[in-house]
Amino acid sequence: MSKTVDAVMLILVICAFSIGPIALIWGWVRWSKRPKMMTICSMLSLIGFILATCSALLAIGSTIYAQRIGGFGFYDPLHLRIIRWGSLISAVGILIGLGGAWRKSPLRWFSVASALGTLAYWIVVAEGE
Repeated sequence: MSKTVDAVMLILVICAFSIGPIALIWGWVRWSKRPKMMTICSMLSLIGFILATCSALLAIGSTIYAQRIGGFGFYDPLHLRIIRWGSLISAVGILIGLGGAWRKSPLRWFSVASALGTLAYWIVVAEGE
């Protein structure tokens, strides 16, 4: 592989395995401690954050399932469907989170960062396929 591809993969791995989980945990802690604002932007940020969390839970669940069955086969249709759904959920989370980033809220940038982290995870998993 070229140095550019290696650098991009390194950035994706860092986003997937450090920035994404940190943003998810920190965002839920921050959301639970702050007063809840009920504006359109804050609701969009919360929805984007929930979608990023769902994508992360799908990743965790599929990893546990793969461990129990002995791993997915090469180009396993179920695994490819899981990757597709996880990527779609993350991408929608990014778009909705960006819609909520215009005004201040507890999850303003956490929704976007965590959704980007989960999308990076799904890209890394797809690349491994």
